Amino acid sequence: MNKVLLRYTNLVVLTLLVLSFFSFMLAYLFPGDVLANLSGVQQHDPANLEQLKARYQLDSNIFVQYWYYLMDLYRGDWGQSFSSGLPLYEEVARTLPASIELSTYALLVSFAVGLPLGFIAGLRHHRNTDYALLSMSVLGYSIPVFWLAMILILTFALQLGWFPLSGRISLLYEIPRVSGFILLDIVWSDVSNKSEVLLDAFRHLILPTLSIAAFTTTVILRITRRSVIETMNSDYIQAAYARGLNARQVLFRHGIRNAIMPILPLLAMQFTTLLTNAMIVEVIFSWPGIGNWLIQAIYQRDFPAIRVGMLAVSALVVIFTMTIDLGIRLIDPKKSKVERVAI
Repeated sequence: MNKVLLRYTNLVVLTLLVLSFFSFMLAYLFPGDVLANLSGVQQHDPANLEQLKARYQLDSNIFVQYWYYLMDLYRGDWGQSFSSGLPLYEEVARTLPASIELSTYALLVSFAVGLPLGFIAGLRHHRNTDYALLSMSVLGYSIPVFWLAMILILTFALQLGWFPLSGRISLLYEIPRVSGFILLDIVWSDVSNKSEVLLDAFRHLILPTLSIAAFTTTVILRITRRSVIETMNSDYIQAAYARGLNARQVLFRHGIRNAIMPILPLLAMQFTTLLTNAMIVEVIFSWPGIGNWLIQAIYQRDFPAIRVGMLAVSALVVIFTMTIDLGIRLIDPKKSKVERVAI
């Protein structure tokens, strides 16, 4: 176990170092002067020029600059946004929880819908139920996320008026920010009409969550179906039938666990797709997440915000994926041996 933990720790650290180096190099890849990209000051007077160069170590070689960049990241000094003037650490801390919250709810919906439908399709493969579910999955897989989001807005927000058009919560309510996750903040708050506020927050969550979850649900359905078919056709399942177990006993004693364990790493990888789709949907629904914030930073040519935001999202994906994969390898006896991992 210690070797596995050490290997994963080294892999995470090396991956984060590579990501931080690419983030550092973006200042040189952006159009324009490097010092202007870092400081936001286009016209440098002689009095401030040397001070800014010393601040970013531009008179040193690139490796020294990278070392100071790493130290600034470690201390939480991520620079300031050109557009808002606020520290980027605070900006990321404010927007990232909203994206994580939206992606997490979409992932839960995808699991709750995709896994049972995948088992149904796998257990009834090559039948009408299987063909119907596969057809639905192809349709859901083919629809672009942004197009589905706009269709949901047009139908359920504008025409039927069932759900809000945008935002996380109605402007009538003011919830103190504690964790950044709107539902938790409502539960922890001392507002008098808490149930009404929670209902309003749920109504704001439904359309963006469904927009993101549709694609991932179809992927989970197809992955689960394939795993169930392979598991139920395996030799130990046939041996269980030969021992006199009925279909229900075989499924619950041997089928479910052995069908789910091989697909858990693949399902964990769907968080990356969910987070990417969430960043797209955030713009459509005006969801105050890091995706919407990054798009605004691109429009405003806020270069420090772009490179820090991309680094934060990449680091989150790497840490989440590696943590899930490590947990599966520690739980599943089949993966007890130390193997090389691929992100």
